[in-house]
Amino acid sequence: MENKSSPVESVDRALLLLMRMRDQGPLSVKAAAEQLDVAPSTAHRLLSALTFRGFAAQDHDRQYRLGPALSDRSAEAFSTQLIRKHAHESLVELQETVGETVQLMVLRGGNIQFIDGIESKRTLRVGMRVGDKMPAFVSAGGKAMLARLTNTELEDLYRSGLPNWATGRITNMATLKRGMTRIRREGFGTNFEETEQGVIGMGVSINDAAGRPVAAITTATPSIRFERADMPAHLTALHRAAEGIATRLFNAAS
Repeated sequence: MENKSSPVESVDRALLLLMRMRDQGPLSVKAAAEQLDVAPSTAHRLLSALTFRGFAAQDHDRQYRLGPALSDRSAEAFSTQLIRKHAHESLVELQETVGETVQLMVLRGGNIQFIDGIESKRTLRVGMRVGDKMPAFVSAGGKAMLARLTNTELEDLYRSGLPNWATGRITNMATLKRGMTRIRREGFGTNFEETEQGVIGMGVSINDAAGRPVAAITTATPSIRFERADMPAHLTALHRAAEGIATRLFNAAS
């Protein structure tokens, strides 16, 4: 690594780590030490200081990425209008593939807000909820986005406790954290009549380059028609749609 003089070496090292996380994504303590050519203990102290002030955050796999002090502002660069514009093509394809209502949502604090969707053409269908808000932890897409956050960020979101929801099954922070651990491993969220009775949902998160949630897409199926055998096909279509939306969003921003 090329050495350049800096007025305050520790500040310069911290800034280099931020630039590395911005340009290349999450990094481990070992990778940070190699990047700076310092001892792992020194890299850990720098990352801990950045985390304390919200400039970095530690993921569930113990890697560090840009924290809410920086990445949340990055996510806000994608306006609702922009997300809707670049999601529409994938929403149409997704609805035609699964034959059920599909919806697009964003995270608003501890809630989700539906911003777009396409209803199923079937007589028995789940209606769209554009503009509606609800706790993120009852929605398949909301769960998928929450799973992209750290446990510390989840605690900050719900520091006053989880709001009550008539059909919700997650009622405390311990249950929420356990659920998010599973979703991180599986890569998708589910909603088995948690938003409302009679509706089954599956959802995946649309993430920015740092892995932060920008939006989510879901399928919504009447429970009377739901078959677990359909889940793999829905999941494949959801991931394909999310990738298409992310590609168009980031190409437009570059």
